[in-house]
Formats: sequence, C-alpha cells, structure tokens
Amino acid sequence: MRSNPTRRRALALAGTAGALLAAPAVGQTPWPNRTVRFIVPFPPGQAADIFARLMAEKLTEVWKQQVIVENKAGGSGIPATEYGKAAAPDGYTLMVVSSGTFGVNPSLFPKLPYRPLVDFLPISNIFLVPLVIVAHPTFPADTLAELIALAKKEPGKLSYASAGPGTSQHLSMELFKLKAGLDIVHVPYKGSGPAMADLLGGHVKLMMDSTAAALNHIKDGRIKALAVTTARRAAPPLDGIPPIADTIPDFNAAGWSGLAAPARTPLEIVARVNKDIQALLLDPAVIRQIEQRAAMPAPGSPIQFSEFIKKEIDTWGEVVRATGTKPGT
Repeated sequence: MRSNPTRRRALALAGTAGALLAAPAVGQTPWPNRTVRFIVPFPPGQAADIFARLMAEKLTEVWKQQVIVENKAGGSGIPATEYGKAAAPDGYTLMVVSSGTFGVNPSLFPKLPYRPLVDFLPISNIFLVPLVIVAHPTFPADTLAELIALAKKEPGKLSYASAGPGTSQHLSMELFKLKAGLDIVHVPYKGSGPAMADLLGGHVKLMMDSTAAALNHIKDGRIKALAVTTARRAAPPLDGIPPIADTIPDFNAAGWSGLAAPARTPLEIVARVNKDIQALLLDPAVIRQIEQRAAMPAPGSPIQFSEFIKKEIDTWGEVVRATGTKPGT
C-alpha cells in the first residue's frame, strides 16, 4: 500500500510539536558534537548569506561547536538545494531556504528535482525583507494612490524595472498589478544592480527592489519610495513608507529566508535548532542587527514555518500562472 506524502508530512509536523514540548530533555543528547554546516544557495553578500552567517556565529557560541556557512550559488538555487536534499539526515548539514528556492521555484520549474515540504523538514524562518516600489525623482507620482491613478489613466504606457524574470522583485510587482488591475510593462534586467543603476540614471522611472538594496539611495534622496510590500511597516528609518496594504487590503509579500533539514532528520534535532533560533530572534542585540539591514526577524515554530511555505507556494503559483512567467523570460 502506497503511503500518502501529505499524511507523512502531517505526522512529521505533529512529531516535531511533541518534540518541542519535550525540548528540556534535548540538551542531554550528544548533538552537536562536531561542525554543523549551513548550505546557502547564493553568493556571499546577499541577505540570506548575511543572516545565515549571523546565525552561524551566534549558534557557534550556543552549541560550543563550529557552525560554518558554505555557499553554493547558481542555477536559481536548484543545485544547492539538491545537495541539501541528499545530505545525511543527521543535523550536521542544514539548508538555508528562501522565497525563491521554496516559494517560487515549485511553480516556475515544472521538473524541479526537489519538493520543499516532502524532501525537507522546515525548522524556522529567520527574517523577512520588505520589497519597496521606488521611482526616479522625476516620476510624476509621489504616492501609491497616484501611481495607480496614473497607470489606469495610461494603461500600457508605464514600465518598471526588476532584477529579472521570476525574481521576488518581478513577481511581487506582478502581484501588485494583478490586485490593482494595472497594465504596467515589465523591463527585466540581469540583476538588481544594473536595474538600480538605470533607475538612478533616469533611464527607467519605476522599480521594485528590496529595502536593503534601496535603503541608501532612498536616504540620500536619489530615488523616492512609494510603498513597501509587507503588511506592516518596515523598521526605521523606512517606517515612514506606507505598506501597499494601506491601499490594497491584505496585500503582503516579502523576501525571506530560513532553515530546513533533510527529510528524516531526527525531530529532536529539529526541535533543538528551532528552540535556539527562536531565542536568538528574540535577543534585542540580534534584532538590532537584523533591522539595521532593513529586514525583520521572523520567529516561529516548525509548523508555522511549514504553513508559511505552503502559502508562499500557493501565492506565487497563482502569479506565475496568471502572468505566464517562465525561467529567463
């Protein structure tokens, strides 16, 4: 008789909840007794890498064992995630997962060689990074309401830049267009850097980017911010930028990154890692370091993270299907 993956996942999550209740006894187990690796599917310097290194540094102190970050960039994060999937389920190789690899890729790549909620056990989200709609100072709209009015008055005449097809910047803007009923032309670039350079130069007038990447340009007045994508406001100094949800109720989108373990990793290890991550994400010093990079800490249980990932897959699946987005198109 064939087993049901959904039922297996539910049992695993239920087991994790039970393990969390028994967390005080976990400290008596030998794990970890050697180096732990975090596999990051991005190059050094990106937000997921920066915060993975912050967690690795802090957990090294907590666990009294070295926690290292190993970058395996390229291929939309697919090769690195395959590597994490194939790792021994012993808690010594953990996968840094993101809105791209676990949220968007399941819909963007029909033959994706991994299943986020079957091949992995979610441990915890770590952070959310709001995206922000920004414009050149000469753009004739200063607020989101003015942008919507302008786009409806001149459908198909406005355009926006993004970091490329299928990126969180692209799909979040498409989600905004769908919910607002707008026709704004997408101009894809090969990365956020080139797109921002053209925005600063006035070659394009509108863009969706991460708050972390846009922060300094907003502060020095070289671009203006119209709205952030998260349901709540970003941390200072961007707390004056209104959320899209103030104009379009229930709108909520963000870049994010967290930790997952290969399927069949002992649930007491998942519980231990979650417990220690939660403690760090409630530490005022860690919160300050996250917020200084225009991000938000995102603590929660493995069950909450699993439900969050499922919702992300559903949300971005709808956007990919509605827009006909293909990898590289």
